[in-house]
Parts: sequence; structure tokens; C-alpha cells
Amino acid sequence: MEKVPPPDSRIDMERVPAHIAIIMDGNGRWAKQHGKTRSQGHEAGARNVRVVTEACRELGVRALTLFAFSTENWNRPQKEVDDLFRLISRAMQQYANRIHETDVRLRHLGDLDGLPKSAANDVRKCMDLTSDNKTMDVCVALNYGGRAELVRAARRLADEAARGNIAPEDITEDTLAQHLYLPEHSEVDLLIRTSGELRISNFMLWQISYAEIVVTPTLWPDFDAQALYDAVIAYQSRDRRFGGRP
Repeated sequence: MEKVPPPDSRIDMERVPAHIAIIMDGNGRWAKQHGKTRSQGHEAGARNVRVVTEACRELGVRALTLFAFSTENWNRPQKEVDDLFRLISRAMQQYANRIHETDVRLRHLGDLDGLPKSAANDVRKCMDLTSDNKTMDVCVALNYGGRAELVRAARRLADEAARGNIAPEDITEDTLAQHLYLPEHSEVDLLIRTSGELRISNFMLWQISYAEIVVTPTLWPDFDAQALYDAVIAYQSRDRRFGGRP
């Protein structure tokens, strides 16, 4: 992966968020500003994933979740969707070994079977290759929707209750969380949205319940390591109360 500057000296390395989630927004606007096609904007955004991943690794972040393609994104023009999945396949093929060499594990959130077959296969190959890595998890949300994830969890709990494996009154927040896509990463500490939009777009509705939110006007292809460090500094400046008092 590309070298990034060392963590900003203002960051308290003992209080780095364990789980950062990013809504990567602004590829299309970046392309328009630079006189490029939307496909070229997505390519620039894909290159930037490597930079931000390495910056998170430098910080000691345990999990980075990236919103890459939502269940609503199928409504985009077919050519743009096709270009996106060709780009995803190419990225998986080109960078799987580099991801593996840095001890990063690739994970997936969403319905992988709903993706084009070639893209799904390339994602699975990268996950298989990196399955034993331990330094950091990069969790890619592809064909993902927060509501769909909660419906899936509710259906699985309902099925267990119907089979007599669990009583309805024994269903708790913890048991529901265990039925999310990646239960080991159910809590997000810091949610970042690029491009300045003030919405969460059906992303990780359960997991961001007490996340600190940083919205930046920076478009995703321009969101570099220093922008990430600035978001972490903002996170560390806040008093996380989780509904209580200090």
C-alpha cells in the first residue's frame, strides 16, 4: 500500500477509535469538478481506499468499515453500476496480495450472492486469502442496507424462537447484535461522511447508535490521511457520554 504520513502529533494514540466507519461520498462531484467521467471518479475513489486503509493501520484502528455500494444504488444507470463492479473486481485482483502482506483481513457486509458473479467471486477470493490476518479488519459494505440487515437479524431470531431455541422474552439487544452481519464489530466509535451531506443513508443503523459523527465537505477522492487524522482529532475532542453524565 502507498506510504502515508505518520499520525498527527496531536492525536492521543491511547484513545484512537477502535472502529471507524466511512460513508465514501463525492466521487461523481469530484469527477465533474475535474472534467472527468463518473467512472473515472469512482476509480479515483477506489485508489483512495488504499491511502485511508494504510492511515488507519498506522493509527492502530482495529476495524474500518467502508460503505461501497448500497441496496439503493441498484437504481443508478446500468452503465454506472456495471462500471462500479468491474472496478471492484479489478481492485480485488490487483491489491489482494498487498492487503495480505500488510496483515489486513477483508470482511464483507451485505448480500454477496446478489452481486454480479465475477465481482462476488473476486471478493470471496480476497476474503479467503486474508482470512487469518489479524492487524486490522477492512469491512466492505457491498449490496448493503441498514434496514435490510435488521430485518435479516429479526428473521433469524424469529426462526430460532419458532424452533424453540430461544424464548421471545429472552431476546435482548445483545442477542440481536449477535445476528448482525459482523457481530464482532457491532459498535462504531467514529462515523465519517465525506462531501458534506448531512444524512446517514441507511448505513449501519444499529452499529452507529452512539458513534461520534464527523461530516467533512471534502469529496472522497480528496480525503487523504491528514483528513482522517483531523477527524480522529475531532473525535478525541468530544465527551462521549453514551446517554449518561460525565
